[in-house]
Amino acid sequence: MGGLGGFGALFDLRAAGYQDPILVSTTDGVGTKLKIAIETGRHDTIGVDLVAMCVNDLVVQGAEPLLFLDYYAMGMLEVETGRRIIAGIAAGCREAGAALVGGETAEMPGMYHGNDYDLAGFAVGAAERGTLLPRGDTGPGDVVLGLASSGVHSNGYSLVRRIVAAGNAGWADPAPFEAGGVTLAEALLRPTRIYVKPLLALHRAGLVKAAAHITGGGLPGNLPRVLPEGVAAALDVSAWPVPPVFRWLAKTGDVAPEEMLRVFNCGIGMALIVAADHVAAATAQLEAAGERVFRLGSLVAQAGEAAVRFAPIPAGWPR
Repeated sequence: MGGLGGFGALFDLRAAGYQDPILVSTTDGVGTKLKIAIETGRHDTIGVDLVAMCVNDLVVQGAEPLLFLDYYAMGMLEVETGRRIIAGIAAGCREAGAALVGGETAEMPGMYHGNDYDLAGFAVGAAERGTLLPRGDTGPGDVVLGLASSGVHSNGYSLVRRIVAAGNAGWADPAPFEAGGVTLAEALLRPTRIYVKPLLALHRAGLVKAAAHITGGGLPGNLPRVLPEGVAAALDVSAWPVPPVFRWLAKTGDVAPEEMLRVFNCGIGMALIVAADHVAAATAQLEAAGERVFRLGSLVAQAGEAAVRFAPIPAGWPR
């Protein structure tokens, strides 16, 4: 509403179909994954990451992403780089069903040097009053489903870059964990998966009680955020196939299993809490939407704060 060029962006909630909406807002960045994009000159997908990190946080609260704004800062604007970044942001917004209503481009030569730049994203979503997640009936007996990630997504890249340096690997080298001539840079810059449309559809069908976006902190750091006190998620790491990139990172960096689970998504980008009698329907709907779904475990009663408990981790996991 109002178009671009004003000092602020306008959005008409009634025109979007809402009667009694609750607004939900998020902000995030891409972290040091930006360093790989800058060092390799590959800027086409980093904008998708920016959108994904924000809108995935909205949808786990039962909110539909409505609008997105970006903040793009650099020493001096390089037009082609900027065009590719903004094109990625626009592509992410289209995938999430959000309007790119504006943003800010800031040239700060005293702050950024050379080709360095930074990105931040801001998203606003809405849900009708009474429909937010997590639901109040989440508890023991519910099942934890995991949706496959597209790779490392946008967390843990300080460690990723240290492992790459320690392994004497070059960004233009073939990725040692992938076939087909994919370079290491291409594999590690694969954009964060956007789960908005399948998860919103699942929520509107009444098939999900809670959801957690698996970012920094991994499963043990994020899943407890949507669980009530006195409940633990009992999970089994053998319940899903760990993508080769994580096995390579663990082996090359000699990273302990507990640290892998704390830093990375390890192949699960989204965790869902579903009633046991809705697992088949939820799985079928998600798979029909193109998601890979894994049954990770279930919720159990425990004393104290919400937590994640892993079954004994096999020796050498995930190498």
